Amino acid sequence: MTALWVMVAGPYGTRATPEQRAENLKLMNAAALEVWKKGHVPVIGVNNALPIIEIAGDDHYETVMMPLSLALAERCDAVLRIGGTSSGADKEAALIRARGGRVFSSLDEVPHA
Repeated sequence: MTALWVMVAGPYGTRATPEQRAENLKLMNAAALEVWKKGHVPVIGVNNALPIIEIAGDDHYETVMMPLSLALAERCDAVLRIGGTSSGADKEAALIRARGGRVFSSLDEVPHA
């Protein structure tokens, strides 16, 4: 199997505390490391959006976070959906599934490249 571009999608928490958001991001990054160890390219929308939002200002959160994450999802071959409730992560997974991409619900389901 060739390497896949795998979006790691989970809750980030627009209504969460800064500590909860940091923990959620840590969980996504830890999952991304495991995806990398399996020989794939992990992609996390939040990691791409946050530096842009930091420069643009928090008032641009809505115009950057999901549009950028969904644009990345359009380029991914698969998604690893982790964590709890997240409408954004569900949108990313649905977009990838609609294009015929694979949706994994655990790291155990992600094959080695």
